[in-house]
Amino acid sequence: MPAPPTSAALTAADSGAEPRQRRARRKEARPGELLDAALQLFVEKGFASTRVEEVAARAGVSKGTLFLYFPSKEELFKAVVRENIAGRFTEWNEELQQFSGNSAELVRYCMHSWWERIGNSAASGITKLVMSEAGMFPEIAAFYQQEVITPGHDLLRRVLQRGIDRGEFRPLALEYAVYSLIAPMIFLLMWKHSMAPCCPPSEQIDPIGFLDNQVDLLLNGMLLVSKPA
Repeated sequence: MPAPPTSAALTAADSGAEPRQRRARRKEARPGELLDAALQLFVEKGFASTRVEEVAARAGVSKGTLFLYFPSKEELFKAVVRENIAGRFTEWNEELQQFSGNSAELVRYCMHSWWERIGNSAASGITKLVMSEAGMFPEIAAFYQQEVITPGHDLLRRVLQRGIDRGEFRPLALEYAVYSLIAPMIFLLMWKHSMAPCCPPSEQIDPIGFLDNQVDLLLNGMLLVSKPA
């Protein structure tokens, strides 16, 4: 009958198992680390100027390791967009289905939620990147149109249609009305990643205050309507 393992043998076995577990955990974390590094660099430098070697180095892996997960820079960018923006449409659509307030409250909620989850995050720079480089990379532009712009328009169209169906909003040309909701968001993103870093504190824009004012203008307009006597 073999002798039981000594405490030294058990310690050696444990010390061998622990590095293997750490390596396994590290391997599982790599895609997320690569996506985080890619997001940072894409926002800092743009798509054209970001090299996969830089992404790999920032994530602490080799370029070959990056290509094991993402076969090209284009696929890496698509994964970044899906992870940070496109993947959120499922939860947003579920929230729309479950929202119990009126449609004016829903519009305000959508604007605030967008800022909290996208505008106030590192992913906010992706929109500026796409708008700046779409002409040079039509495949990226087409992907962004399919994965972000079209689902976003569909979601906002449903928000406005909900208000019309419930008698809370007047009939609207929905194909254009959605841009009235999108425009303030785009402005904030462009401001954040262009002029905001250069402006003194007295000229900075409070995002929530700005969005609330835009919602008020959209819902109530600017004309002073006299009440009947």
